Amino acid sequence: MASPAFEEIAETFDFLDDWEDRYRHVIELGKALPALDDALKVPATKVEGCASQVWLMPRISGTGPGAVFDFEGASDAMIVQGLIALLHALYAGLTVAEVGAVDAKAEMGRLGLNEHLSSQRSNGLAAMVERIRKLAAEAAA
Repeated sequence: MASPAFEEIAETFDFLDDWEDRYRHVIELGKALPALDDALKVPATKVEGCASQVWLMPRISGTGPGAVFDFEGASDAMIVQGLIALLHALYAGLTVAEVGAVDAKAEMGRLGLNEHLSSQRSNGLAAMVERIRKLAAEAAA
């Protein structure tokens, strides 16, 4: 279950022939994200388990399981900023209940990311997904 924004990215990836083109596209997606206010780059929003500095700030509209999930994010690494953009496309606009049903590893696998990220980047991506799932679960409760 992926959002229309993520489906659009997946379609674009289908047209990109090699990993270097895909890598550049991920970086471009990250550059297009709005900047995260430096005041939000605090320990409470920092994602542990990432080799790079990563911050995720939830933006949830409503209450309970039907609340709509969104977040802002930032990283000091360009490729990780791009991964944040991919996760934003995957999760933003879903209800907090739907967030937990998304198989992020499978969705990212559709983009060919699983075999092209270093183990550190893969671990960081997993840490970001876990944080997103936790934030959504807390909001749904």
